[in-house]
Amino acid sequence: MPAFEYEALDVSGKTRRGVLSADSQRAARRELRALNLTPVDISEPRSGGARKAGSKGAAKTPRVKPGDLVVMTRQLAALLGASTPLEEALNAVSMQTDNPAARSRILAVRERVMEGWRFADALGEDPKSFPALYRAVIAAGETSGDLGGVMGRLAEMLEKNRAIRNKAVASLIYPAALALVAAGVVTALMVFVVPKIIEQFTAFDAELPFLTRLVVGVSNGIVDYGLYALIAAAVIGAGLWRAMKEAPVRLFADRQTLRLPILGRLGRAVDGARFARTLATLFAGGAPLLDSLVGAQRTVSNSYIRSRLDGTVTMVGEGASLAASLKRAGELPPMLIHMVAAGERAGALPELLDKAALQLEEEFDTASTVALRLLEPMIIIAMGGAVVVIVLSIMLPILQLNALAAG
Repeated sequence: MPAFEYEALDVSGKTRRGVLSADSQRAARRELRALNLTPVDISEPRSGGARKAGSKGAAKTPRVKPGDLVVMTRQLAALLGASTPLEEALNAVSMQTDNPAARSRILAVRERVMEGWRFADALGEDPKSFPALYRAVIAAGETSGDLGGVMGRLAEMLEKNRAIRNKAVASLIYPAALALVAAGVVTALMVFVVPKIIEQFTAFDAELPFLTRLVVGVSNGIVDYGLYALIAAAVIGAGLWRAMKEAPVRLFADRQTLRLPILGRLGRAVDGARFARTLATLFAGGAPLLDSLVGAQRTVSNSYIRSRLDGTVTMVGEGASLAASLKRAGELPPMLIHMVAAGERAGALPELLDKAALQLEEEFDTASTVALRLLEPMIIIAMGGAVVVIVLSIMLPILQLNALAAG
């Protein structure tokens, strides 16, 4: 049954907009009048029809943004938890969505569900909007018969992962801006201030102090070769960015990152929390442990840790315990492995995995906050030190000339 977007007036004259399903526009008008609404405009969704948005039109219509996906999942979880049929819940969510792309996607999924498709299969027609892990969790929920509860856990997982990512980005904004300003100030002094002042000393035959000669050399190097250095840095950066797309290079870089004192610990904490929360969501939703483990492995961002988890999947498939298999991998935080072992003994693996994820997220928050608080004064001290060196390089010739004049 096609879906139509409508604009109508209620009995008080207020404009109402929404989406309804009907056999035709004439039937849609009759349905609106039955609801005491006066139709103003009735049209098909902007994507050109729900069916087109579901398959061939998927490449032309923008995908659902991650933020919209989180909101949609939370709304569906609430409606399904209240025993609302899935097709009605999808229709209600589409009416609450302001984004036309998201609305067309939801309507396409709703049409497939009304045709008898499984929810996860209907979502699979748009893999860019609904990732494989998202569909796997939904499929597990459909199999277990608790789709509402599973979608609630899925929404919580998406919110947690998005919050960690947003916090990491937001925490780096101020130090990055501070470092950029510091570099700009020092560069401006070296390019515009130092050469003008040093010109005043060239008329004298006295030898300039070593610090002054050093600063003048750096200043001349920046003026003469600064543009070439920027171009070289841009080319090198582009080359590294392209090289990081190659699996061997990415694997080597990720492995070396784990060896760094602070970044390695933060990376393990973030990936450990994401892995634990995803595994808990999938396993609690009714997916088999091996399938849950494979799905959780996909969420690990560090390619080296992800490659080490291949052995974990193999060992679990051969009958080994999850805790022993994770310990054999050797790259996830030890606290996570202890919580997994406790969960296996107590028969409460999802609950303890959630606790492990929460503790790892708190560890990441604490460590990243401390690191950034230490980074900010280090940048300020470095900038202050550079300015002091520049000032001293200018003052020393002046003091030297004054001493010669007094002698």
